[in-house]
This record gives sequence, C-alpha cells and structure tokens, in this order.
Amino acid sequence: MSGSPANDLEATHFSALRGQLHEAATAFADGPDALEGILLGMVDDVDRAVREPLEIFPVCHHSPASALAMARRLREKQPKVVYLELCEDMAPLFDELRNCRLPVAVQAFASDVDGFPAEWAPLSVVAPITEASAEYQAIAYALDTPGVELVLVDRSSDHVFQWDGRHGERAPEEESGAAAGTPEPEAALHGEAVGVEIGDLRPRFAELEEHLLRHGKVRHWSEWWHQYVEVPLGDSDHDAYRQVMFLVGSLFRRLAPGDGDRVRVDEERERYMWTRIREHLAAGGAGPEDCLYVCGAFHAASRVEEFGVAGSGSYLISPRSATTWQHGLIPSSHAAIEAQFGLVPGSVSIAATQWAKNLKRTRVQPYRLAGQDGAKKPRATKKAVAPRKAPAAVSAPPEEGAADRLSGFLRRPPVLDTLDEAELLGWSVDIVRAARRSGYLASTADAIAVFETSILLAGMRDRAKPTPYDFQDAAITCIEKDSVPGRRDVRRLVEIMMGGDRIGRVGYDALPPLARDVHDRLAPLELKLQQRGVQRALLDLHSSPELRACSDVLWMLRRLMPHGAARPIMGERKLGERSIQESWDLALGTHQRALIELGYEGVSIEQVLEQRLRRDAYGPRATTAVVLAAVEDATLYLGGRRLADELGHRALEVLATERTVDGAPEVLRRVRGLLAYYRTGEPVLPPWVESFVKAGYAHYCTLLPTAFTDEDATVGQVAAMLGFLFSMESLALSLGCDRAQLELAVAQSRPTDPERTALLWAAQVQLGSLSRAELRERCGELLANPMVVPAYPRYLSGFVHALVPVPGLADVVVEAVSNAFGRLPDPVLLPWLPTLITTLRAGAADLAPLLIREAGRIFPARLPALDTWVPPWREVPEAAASAAGPAKAAAGGSRGAALLFAHPGALDAVAELLGCDGAWASPDADTTGAPGATLSARHPETATAWESLLSGS
Repeated sequence: MSGSPANDLEATHFSALRGQLHEAATAFADGPDALEGILLGMVDDVDRAVREPLEIFPVCHHSPASALAMARRLREKQPKVVYLELCEDMAPLFDELRNCRLPVAVQAFASDVDGFPAEWAPLSVVAPITEASAEYQAIAYALDTPGVELVLVDRSSDHVFQWDGRHGERAPEEESGAAAGTPEPEAALHGEAVGVEIGDLRPRFAELEEHLLRHGKVRHWSEWWHQYVEVPLGDSDHDAYRQVMFLVGSLFRRLAPGDGDRVRVDEERERYMWTRIREHLAAGGAGPEDCLYVCGAFHAASRVEEFGVAGSGSYLISPRSATTWQHGLIPSSHAAIEAQFGLVPGSVSIAATQWAKNLKRTRVQPYRLAGQDGAKKPRATKKAVAPRKAPAAVSAPPEEGAADRLSGFLRRPPVLDTLDEAELLGWSVDIVRAARRSGYLASTADAIAVFETSILLAGMRDRAKPTPYDFQDAAITCIEKDSVPGRRDVRRLVEIMMGGDRIGRVGYDALPPLARDVHDRLAPLELKLQQRGVQRALLDLHSSPELRACSDVLWMLRRLMPHGAARPIMGERKLGERSIQESWDLALGTHQRALIELGYEGVSIEQVLEQRLRRDAYGPRATTAVVLAAVEDATLYLGGRRLADELGHRALEVLATERTVDGAPEVLRRVRGLLAYYRTGEPVLPPWVESFVKAGYAHYCTLLPTAFTDEDATVGQVAAMLGFLFSMESLALSLGCDRAQLELAVAQSRPTDPERTALLWAAQVQLGSLSRAELRERCGELLANPMVVPAYPRYLSGFVHALVPVPGLADVVVEAVSNAFGRLPDPVLLPWLPTLITTLRAGAADLAPLLIREAGRIFPARLPALDTWVPPWREVPEAAASAAGPAKAAAGGSRGAALLFAHPGALDAVAELLGCDGAWASPDADTTGAPGATLSARHPETATAWESLLSGS
C-alpha cells in the first residue's frame, strides 16, 4: 500500500503510475484516504500478479480478445504444462471434443445424490466451450501438441454443491429501450444446470456498473465490454493485455460489495487452485517457468495467502461426498450460454463474429483440435513446432520483461475506427431482406434509414464507427412496428444476421453407450437422427415385422424423453392392443441433451425405464395409483411378468397404508384395465391381482362409511370406491370375501349433502335394499318439495356419478332430469338451469356421454314424433292396468312368451343341437291342467339333489 516501502522493481515498473494515481486521488478525494488506497491497491495487485514466477494468463469468458491473446502466447511460449480453471473431474472428456461441433458443454450429472438434500436432485454442472474462447485454445494446444500436459485445477463438481447451497442464478441483463422478446427454445439447452463461471468479469457493485453504463453511453454490460475493453485489447501486445486484465479484475474485486457467501466461495476456489498447482509442481516434471496458468481475471488478482507457487497458506481440501457423478458432453448454443450466464441476447454471436474478424485482420493461426467437425484438414507436411525461447530468456525472472504498459494504455486516447461504409451498407441491406422474409413491410427506404440512423447513434455515443449494438438499435427504430408479423422480431433478426445462434452437436463417437444404442436400433428407419429439426418416420408393421423393434424403442423414448422428442402421429399402444401402422415425428437431434442425460442413468433404455418405474413405485410419495401406473407401463413397454408382478405386490403394500380415498378413481381405472388385459391374454390371473382385489374390497368397505361424511373426499372419489366394490364384487366373493361386509358398510353410511345422498340411494338399489320404484318415488318427492327444488341439481350430480358403480341407472337419471323439465314452472326452471349445467359440467363431464346415449335411445329421433310421444315411465301404470285382467285369467299357466312362438327357429336349433325332439304347443292351447314343469317331471334327478342339499339329509 502507500505506506509500505517500495522496492526497486516497483520503482522501476509502476512508480510513474503510482505517482499519477496518488495525484488523482488527492485532487478528486480531497486527501489521500480511501480512494488512494483503492487505486494504489489495484497497482499492487497488478504488480504482484506480474511478478509471479508461474505465468498467470487472465481471461474473460468467451472473449475474442482473450482467445486471440491466448493463441499468440501459446505459439510464443510453448509451455509444457497448462493449468486451466475448470472442474478437475472433467479432464477425461476433452479428447471427445474432436467428435463434436462447437459450441458444446462439458457436463457432470448426478441423479442419485448421497450427501446432499434429496430435493436438489438431479445435480448438474456444465462448462460451455466455444471456439472463440481462450479455454478452447488452451485445450486444443495441449491435446494436439506432443509432450504438453493439461491439468484442471478448479474445484470438483461435487465441491460446487458443497460450497454453494444457494443455487441462485444471476438475473439476465435488462435491456433499456428494447423488449427482451420471446426466448428461443435453444436457450434451455443447459436446463437447470449450474454453470461454471470461467473468467467471469462483471462488476458486483451495482452503482459501479450503472456509472460505467451511463458514462459509456451504452445500454448493457456486454456492449460496454465490447466497446471499451474488447476492441482496444484486440491489437495490444501480451504484456499490455495481461496488465489491463489484471487491473480490471482487481478493480471489480476491490469494489465488490460485502457478499459473504460469494466472497467465501471465490476465496475457497483460489485456495483450491493454488494448492493443486503446488501439488503438481512438487510432483516434478516441469518448473514454473515452463507452465502457464489460465484463470479468470477476477481470480488472477487474488489476495489469499495461498497465492503463488511460494504461497504460505496450508489449505486442506475437503473430501468429496458419496454421490456418484456421470460425465459427458451435451450440445450447447450461443443462446444457452447467454441465458445461463446473464449475457445480453446476441452478445456471444457478436463475439464469434469479432473473433473471425480478428483472425482475418491479425493473421494469427488459432489452435483447433485435429479431426474436429469443421476443422481444416492437416497439411501433408506438418509445420514444425516453433522453437522455445533461449534458456536464459526462459529462466529469467518475469519482472525483468514486465515493463509498465498500464500508464501508456490508460493515457492513450481511444482510437476512433474509420467508418466502413461498405460493411454498414451491407448490414442495412441484409436486415431489410431478412425483415421482408419475416413479414415486415420493409423497403429500400428503410435500408437507407437504418444506415443513416446507425451513423447518427454512433455519433451521439462518441463513436466514429457504429458497433453491432448501434446498428441493432437503428434497425429496431426504423423497421420495428407495433406488432411482430412473424416468429422473430427485428432484434432477433439482427442477432441471426450477425452470426446467428450456432448450436453445437455431440458426435456419435462421443455419445454415451445408451445414446449410441438408440441410434443403432433406430437405424432401420433410415433417418438422420443427429440432425436438428423434426423428421417423419412411417412404420408399416404388417409388411415389415422387423420394424417392431424400432416401434418398441420409440414408445420407450416417448415415455422417457421430453414432449416432442418422439411424438406419435398415428398409432397407439394400450394394454392388449398393437397398431399395424405407425407414424412418428422424431426430433432426437433437437433433444440430444435429454438423450445424453438418459445415458447417465444406464446403458440401455430398458434399464433406465425399469429404474424409473422402481423409483416411482418405491418413492416416499408413492400412492397406489402411481404404483399401478408403473405396473401398466412395465407391462406395456418391457413385457414379461417379472417386474410387473414385483410392482403389483408393491401396490398391495401401499394400499394397506393408505387412509384416504384420493386416488380411488385412478385405482379403479387402472385395475379395470389390468383385469381386462389379464383375463383376455393370460390363462390365469396373476396372484398379486387376486390378492389386490381381496385387499381392495376389504379396504374400501372399511373406508366407505367415513368417506360418505368426509368433507375432504369428493363425490367422484366415493363413486370410484363404490365402482371398485361393485365391479370387483363377483371376483372378490369367489376369492372368499363376504358380501355382508359391503352391506354393513352401506348401511352405516349417513351422508348429509345431496350428491352423496343420491349416491347412497344408487348403492342401495344395486344391493337390492331399495327398489327402482321407491327410488322414483323419492325423486318425485324431491320435485314436489319447494324447499328442496334449489338443491335438486346436486342430487342429479350424485345420480350421474352413480353411473360409475351402477351404470344400469342411466334410464332413471334420464327420467329424473326429464321430470324436472316437465314439472317445474318456468319461473323456477329458468334460474335453476345455469346451476344444473355448471354442476354437471364441473362434477360429471366425463359421464355426460352415457346420459346422452341413453336419452337418444329413449326419446324419439324426429321432432314431429315428439308431440304424440309418451315417456316409457308413464306408460307403465296404464299397461299394468290393461293387462291385469288377462293376467288373472291365465294365472299359473300362461306362457306370455309371444316372441318365442312367433320366431321359434332359434330354440329349434338349440333343441336339435341337444338331441331333443318334440312339437310346439299352440300359444292359444289350454294349459290349465299342465303342471308347467315338464322337464322336472322328465328328469327328477336335479330336483332330488337340490332337496338333499337343502335339507342336509
């Protein structure tokens, strides 16, 4: 600091800068106090980093200037060891970058956590890599240069979650003056992963950032960095680049607010990295002068005790947790990087364009992995490796060649680039052409306006040459209208025009075994599955039975992957049903990340599906309905009985522990489907099904009285319970259940609300304790009572729900609704109709089709017939009165089966089949003397057996 004695090196290198800063602090702060301490402290940080024997190379994330300086320095220095600020457990993946098209992201993934809260799962850490980044230049150099070692020194993926439990993500930069627009789907390629911030350079002091943006006349931080750091550093030498980046890192570090958690994590990372570096140097192989340490400029200005190869601190690295981590490469994109790290949309694309311009202008040869997608083929004669520096120059202390470059850089006025009219004119023409393709009514006049407005905006912002950001503002001002006619707005069109959202791709050889297995098994479809976009697959399973294996894979992918990855257009898969033709829309290339993450869970999709089904069935929140759904999926997609039987027994265990009826409708639907499947496709029912029916019958009988009065249980859930009991009654009784248990449960039920009262009446009708005539009388009494009429729609809702357990009551429900419309006066009926409609729609929408079919069967099909139509329930008394006389005259002997005598052919065929002969008696014949039981007299053995059984003799 200012009070410490300055050594000879400081006086030689930075004494002039220190004196200037001391004078500035005195003039602006009225005394050498806090401001002088900050300014001179920044110089101390720069001097300390420059004098470090191990050369520190500060970088900014995805900065073309950093990448250019890195490529230059690597060709000059040719280091033997490159230390890189990346998670140390990601090192084995870098060689797989040869099989990928950048940008991609290195990912560490853990689905089963051990040592972290379960709600954090799955854990995911990604480190995106683009070609215009210094990290990629270092990786490509180390992997393709013989004798060079790449060492990752940053914390492991496990320590990322050990040290930072906040999981907070930086909010994206807010734009002033332009709407953010609708995010592109590519922005979600990283999902919920935590990003590793390599070379993160952004002020953590909000007032400082606001001050820089306001005085720089820019809208957001990415534009400020591009204008005032990126462009000036593009033409600077190595020493000036390092010192400027050290200074920027020190500035942001000293002006950072007191965020204890974040500062703690930063210092922990710096101690971790320097500890790993010293351990590697102690192991031998290279000296500090032959190494290069690539890290973010923020960490290069570190003040921890462990800083440097001669650091004094003794840092103890904590052990990793027991979580098993999987590693792989996933596709990334410019939009995904911007969304994850809070960059303004389009900034990474502009950086890629700037990188290409820098290479063309400076003719620097960048490093690129041999054999990578898009890389140039190597020449026949490989260029010799550049000779290393002379031993004297290499072993010389770094401070001897580290002259003060900051003073000249800071005092140098900004270089005003001359206007490139051809480039700006080309931009203006291209954006108008793109806008017209997107539906905008743009013309040549708009191109001229964009051209002139770009120059005007740049002039207002003290720039002679418009930047891409100035051009973007001008295009939005001149072309954007009140509404966006197409899918993209002008801001997005400019981003695409400036380089577009490049989307990476992971090559086949770099995919995990599961993803490669999926591609191999779908090869008969003859589709380019790695290509982005939607592709149509047509499967004729009848003429090409070999495609059934592809169909099985597609259905499992539909079950495991996000919506849209494999979407069936034609065909379905249900229990006991298989399609003979299928049509699919496949987008596996678009959802490559999801397919890769499946590979972290197993080596085949069958294994992953089985694991997920077990996880659902044995999870802490598993319900009977969830387990039965897992049983159905296991039967549909995996086949066999092993897993289905195991999960079925698990359903029994879960059912025994449930004390509510929340899942009763889903349980009823699943059990009915499984029973129908096993009865038609299996010779006998599985033992677990029989046990489940028995346990379910007793379970729901026990809960039934409580459910009828429980306010938390809905009428649909109670109806589902009754549906289970009545539909499974015959099977349950055959397995040893007692019907008296159900009768007692119904008798003990005492509902109070109208819906459940109607449901109880329906159950009593099904059990025989209430006749249909009595039910009709009760409905009539409800309509006759003016106090009950307002609640009559709720009774109807209960009757409609009763169709689930007692579908035979459909005619009674239609009669109840018809009587209401026929008997209620208009002053009562008209206010009552909306309540009826909303009640039925909210509570019984899925049962309405059954009522409509029954009404269509009862009511006349044509309108003229309605005037003379008499409802069937009103014909019953008249028919009974007219038939009373004949019935008494033919008591005991009348056959009454006129249809049989009119069409005896069916019974004649049955009699012939059974070997019976005989003649038909005339329907008018006198049969008063016949006993009417001819078969019992002819074959008395059956009656004798029944008599002995009933009498016990």
